Amino acid sequence: MKNATTRLVFDYWDALRGERTAPERGEIEPGAMRHGLSDTFVLENEPIGPVFRLAGTRLCALFGGELRGRSFAALWPDVEAQGDMRRLVQTVMDESAGAVAGLSAETVNGSPVYLELLLLPLRYRGRTHARVLGSLSPAASPEWLGVDTLDTMRMISLRMLWPSAEAHRPPPVARATPPKFLLLPGGRT
Repeated sequence: MKNATTRLVFDYWDALRGERTAPERGEIEPGAMRHGLSDTFVLENEPIGPVFRLAGTRLCALFGGELRGRSFAALWPDVEAQGDMRRLVQTVMDESAGAVAGLSAETVNGSPVYLELLLLPLRYRGRTHARVLGSLSPAASPEWLGVDTLDTMRMISLRMLWPSAEAHRPPPVARATPPKFLLLPGGRT
């Protein structure tokens, strides 16, 4: 995770979930993410695919209008990429895993911009396939924001954040007796 907004949203989500695979939607407190709220969104799982339930102001400005009610996959211009995005969101919900993707984009006037996309599962009233918390943020606020809008986007990298029981396990208890076999790292002599 390279962008500050991505780290902020992930750290908040991770602290909320604790031992669970995902926190409840009702536990999200927007004020806790106030520094990244303009790049944050919530997707709702609809029969047509993921749809924006909420979208931050800078995110809407990147695309030149309100995103609420629009299909998430429609942000990508070609049909193949739209299918990939629907499958990615479905994987996040099915596996209760997060996803971080690097995106290469271009504005209508041809300015390049690199974005980071974060998708995290949310439970809604106990249901696991209902909502997704996410962020889509540029590394720095583009100077063309409000004058130009994004035209094309493509994914250039993807990393899944699989739920891990290891991350929340207590540290192992020290053994009273030393191990009988100890492997030391080193090379051949």
